[in-house]
Amino acid sequence: MPQSATTRFVTPAPGVRLWTETRGAADGSPLLLVMGGQASGLCWPEGLVERLAAHHRVIRYDHRDTGRSSRTFDQAPYRVTDLAADIVGVLDGLGVERAHLVGMSLGGMLTQLVLADHPDRVLSATLFGTTALSTADLVHPDGTRTPVDKLPGIDPRLLEEWARPIEDLGPEAELDRRVRHWELLHGDALPFDADYFRTMEREIIEHTGRYLTDYSHARADDSGMLRTEALAANRVPTLVVSAPADPVFPPPHPQHLAQALGGARLTEIPGLGHSLPPQVHEPLAEAILSRTGAR
Repeated sequence: MPQSATTRFVTPAPGVRLWTETRGAADGSPLLLVMGGQASGLCWPEGLVERLAAHHRVIRYDHRDTGRSSRTFDQAPYRVTDLAADIVGVLDGLGVERAHLVGMSLGGMLTQLVLADHPDRVLSATLFGTTALSTADLVHPDGTRTPVDKLPGIDPRLLEEWARPIEDLGPEAELDRRVRHWELLHGDALPFDADYFRTMEREIIEHTGRYLTDYSHARADDSGMLRTEALAANRVPTLVVSAPADPVFPPPHPQHLAQALGGARLTEIPGLGHSLPPQVHEPLAEAILSRTGAR
């Protein structure tokens, strides 16, 4: 049976209101889900949220310029590091001193920034679908090294999709585009359920109140994000989940991230790409709960 959810807005910075949703026992250990760029908190699927809420007070939220949160970039451009500061702002706004953080894609980078700059606010961290904010080389088992700039790049099919101009052809055409994008992000290992992602995106559009995607995060200044030394000195219990079918940050990006983060553990979820279909909810939940101590 679904857990009841509480929604409220928090103000992490002047003129910025962020939509948040909390579910699970009020006295449960807080777990904050940090989604990727240009993505509403509703991209964290219900099945996964419910599984985690059986053990934690689970919080998901809409970044600036997504979902029901403030749309401020055109009037007051912000930096990617400001999105990381919003994580701390969400915790402050909800009266949470420390939380387990789970970050995917850009959310994984934002979580790394919090690990580096505010480790006292983090109980544990789980990262996946992301890359290290570090200039350290990847060291292979045989002792050879791969510089960061030689790690594999994004699948050319995604780059081609991202290069296409986006036209306003109405909500159904926008849904078609989003489903096509999810199919590319999904990877080639697991069957792709177009209806599942179309339903999810319909719900996000209804939640947001508009169907055109905002690309403010892609325009935000991404300078000043490297944290090589601070990440190497990390002492927060951290799990890196390798997604072998990820077309954005394919292996060995996860292996590099696990090396760059002091004390991090590495695990793999077979078939996981850069999306969260039902097939991965249970193994991903188990991985997260193993890091938070609930398993």
